[in-house]
Parts: sequence; C-alpha cells; structure tokens
Amino acid sequence: MTTGPNESPSASERAYQVIRDHILDGTHAPGTMLGENTLAADLGVSRTPVRVALARLQDEGWISIYPKRGALVQGMSERTVAELADARFVLETTAVDRASGELRQRLAERLEDSIDEQRAAFAGKDIRRFIDLTLRFHRGFVEAGGNSVLLELYDQLSDRHRFVLFASGEHLLTRCADIIAEHVTLVEHLRAGNAAEFARTLRGHIAENAPAAAVGRDMIEFTPSIHK
Repeated sequence: MTTGPNESPSASERAYQVIRDHILDGTHAPGTMLGENTLAADLGVSRTPVRVALARLQDEGWISIYPKRGALVQGMSERTVAELADARFVLETTAVDRASGELRQRLAERLEDSIDEQRAAFAGKDIRRFIDLTLRFHRGFVEAGGNSVLLELYDQLSDRHRFVLFASGEHLLTRCADIIAEHVTLVEHLRAGNAAEFARTLRGHIAENAPAAAVGRDMIEFTPSIHK
C-alpha cells in the first residue's frame, strides 16, 4: 500500500511496517510468539489493523498464526538462506556482465563513495546504517544491468537479505572490516572488467553470511564474461 504526499499510512500499514521491521532486525526473533493485544498496545492501535498486518506477514512467510494463541515468528530456514545466496549470486553477476563499460565505470565511482560511508558507519558502530548501505551497495550491481525485471526480482529478495544480515549478529560485527575490504575488491574487479575474479570474490563474499550449502556444488557454476 502506498500513500500520497499529504496522506499518512493506514493503521494496518503502519502496524505491518513496524512488525515486519522488528522481525527483520531481530527484535522479534524466530520462535517468538506475538500476541495481538500486546502488539496493539505497543503500537497504539486497535487489534483489527494488527490482525490485518499479521495476515499479510503470514502470507509472506514470516510468521504462522495460531488462533487464540498468537503468531509465531518463523524467520528463515537454512535451506532458504542457501537459496537466497544462490539467487543473489546469479542476479548480481548476470547484471554486471550485461553492463556496458561506461556504466561499470560510473557504478564503480558511486560504489567507492558508498564504501566511504560504510567505513564511517562501522567507525560509529551504526550497524543498522551499515546494513542499509550494504544492501544498496549490492543492489547497485543489478541496477547496472539495466534490466528492470532483474531489478524487480532482486528487490523481492531485499527483506530476506536484510534478515540474514541482522541475524548474523556478532559475526557481522566482527566481519565489518572484512566486508568493506571485500567490497573494495569487488569494485576493483568491476572497474577492470575482470569477470572471473568478480564472480569468485562475490561467491566467497556471499557465502560468509550463508550456510556452506550455498557455495560449492550447490551454487550454480556461473562465470560470466564482462563486456569490454
């Protein structure tokens, strides 16, 4: 649901956004049972918009509703995390492969600015901003391909990607410096048009926040040749 510039989101939309964000950032961890009354009180709304929001979240697979008991937060299975890694790898490498040399150079400049922002977020221990920047950084690879369908598919994975990053917890915090270094390497390979090294670095980079099943045999062997 979208709203105009002079409109406020409906109570159900606001409830959906808040509950979903709390699932994605780990406030409502997998295995948590959410109650309509508690959620309504916390959000300052009636139970009806909460019920609508929970039904929507169940349709998206984030929760399971148990009548008279509440809604159980599901999170993501290891298999889904592995499949997410596989899908991201294919979409990002495919889009970069299709980008023209000029677009790759412009993207590299923009991503270098993003890396500076990532360093600042890391230095300030702002993990939420670091995650937002990381999501936008990787989205840039798909934007460069100029294919609106690929970008739409990638955006559909955004919530899952965000969930995985938040769920990484302390592991993510200890890896921030390494993640930034890997981002630098990805940009270097992007600028140089080195397809094989870009794909190799991206595969390892994604695998650091995914189960081992996401790489090796279970990851599609895909080595593009970036256009010169």
